Amino acid sequence: MYNIKIDNTILNQPFNDLQVKQLGKNSKLEILSISLAKGAVFPPHESHEDAHLIVLEGQIAFYIEENPIVLSEQQQFSFPKNKSHWVEAHQDSKFLIVR
Repeated sequence: MYNIKIDNTILNQPFNDLQVKQLGKNSKLEILSISLAKGAVFPPHESHEDAHLIVLEGQIAFYIEENPIVLSEQQQFSFPKNKSHWVEAHQDSKFLIVR
């Protein structure tokens, strides 16, 4: 029988400035759950892998090469590795990064 384990990490992740939780990682894939309180910023950084962002809740502005891309609940966006980017929350927001 398969052992089922329900994980409430995303549900319980607070809107307290910037919160990053690793949900899973193996040799080919990493999944991060990120929460940002309204007005909070995920500071400029680069990803070492191509990545996919999926907004679960709220609204964010994703800045890449100084161009803002506004994303809301249930929208998604892919971005390339080694490009400086940062995120600002327009509302309390939660999103996933898959890379």
